[in-house]
Amino acid sequence: MLETALKGNKGYYRWMAAIVAVIGVGFACYLWQLKDGLGITGMSRDVSWGFYIAQFTFLVGVAASAVMLVIPYYLHNYKAFGKIAILGEFLAVASVSMCLMFILADLGQPMRALNMILHPTPGSVLFWDMIVLNGYLFLNIVIGWKVLEAERNEVMVAGWVKPLIYLSVPWAVSIHTVTAFLYCGLPGRGFWLTAILAPRFLASAFAAGPSLLILLCLLIRKITNFDPGREQIQSLAKIVTYAIIMNVFFFLCEVFVVFYSGIPEHMDHFKYLFVGLHGHGVLVPWMWTSMGLMALAILLLVNPATRKDESVLVVACICVFVGTWIDKGLGMISGGFVPNPLHHVNEYVPTTPEIVIAIGIYATGIFILSVLFKIVVTVKEEVSA
Repeated sequence: MLETALKGNKGYYRWMAAIVAVIGVGFACYLWQLKDGLGITGMSRDVSWGFYIAQFTFLVGVAASAVMLVIPYYLHNYKAFGKIAILGEFLAVASVSMCLMFILADLGQPMRALNMILHPTPGSVLFWDMIVLNGYLFLNIVIGWKVLEAERNEVMVAGWVKPLIYLSVPWAVSIHTVTAFLYCGLPGRGFWLTAILAPRFLASAFAAGPSLLILLCLLIRKITNFDPGREQIQSLAKIVTYAIIMNVFFFLCEVFVVFYSGIPEHMDHFKYLFVGLHGHGVLVPWMWTSMGLMALAILLLVNPATRKDESVLVVACICVFVGTWIDKGLGMISGGFVPNPLHHVNEYVPTTPEIVIAIGIYATGIFILSVLFKIVVTVKEEVSA
């Protein structure tokens, strides 16, 4: 089936060439970082995880969201999701691939990743994060490929694939739970020191991932002959609605606990993010934009009339995706490091090379996703014909 990714019209080849060009620019900046070290980034002694880990944290959620298709289709026999379940699994493949690339970029020297393999430390959450991420990538590659292959050949999926499908459900939850434990297991960081962090991560994941998948489904319908289906898109929209509401609810629970308790090391992080602290507040406009986008998305999604209007649904999904990206991709990481445990504010702003490298990694993920979706669409068109 891989050969189908090499066939396409001129628009497809131009698209792939443009992505490769962006990847090349990002890789050139990465070689600069490899030569001069992480000093070219905006990270410092106080902020040791920056833009790379922020993207990793967000994309883990996008990857985990594939379970929102797997559970209804494979466990509850919701046939409608049969048309798009494979899209969710391949979206997870691209997302986890980007997660691993962002981790390598953050390590400075990629050879350091071998330390977790050559010198494993099961007492470290990082070790388990490596296990669950690579395991989830393997599961989605195998499941997605074998299911698509069976559909193309019009045969039943091999029996040994079913246990992997069932295993992928708790595994999907585990990748974001373990990622949350990376942060909430650090007692010196008040912003992350909360038992509700893992549920917050999962709620935002189940909002952002399906919202992106809705946008991709609508795009596929527009540029190909494969229609993912209106019922499927509306079912995903309902999932996004409930998830974004829970995400905002969990956030408000955090706000109540933090300010009602009046613990300074907890309050200062929220103050820095939303009103500024000690004259510093580079993230204040970003965080209020995030809250506004999520509130607007809820208004558009809760009302059935606006949710069923696909042009409005596109706006709502973009609001959800961008809002959660700011909240979890920028605010969650920077907000945990600033202010530091001594209540000093040393702000973090990503540098241009950092951003270019991140764009290059996103371009690599888009390249992987384009190849996988091209294969899926081609097979779907062949089967329907």
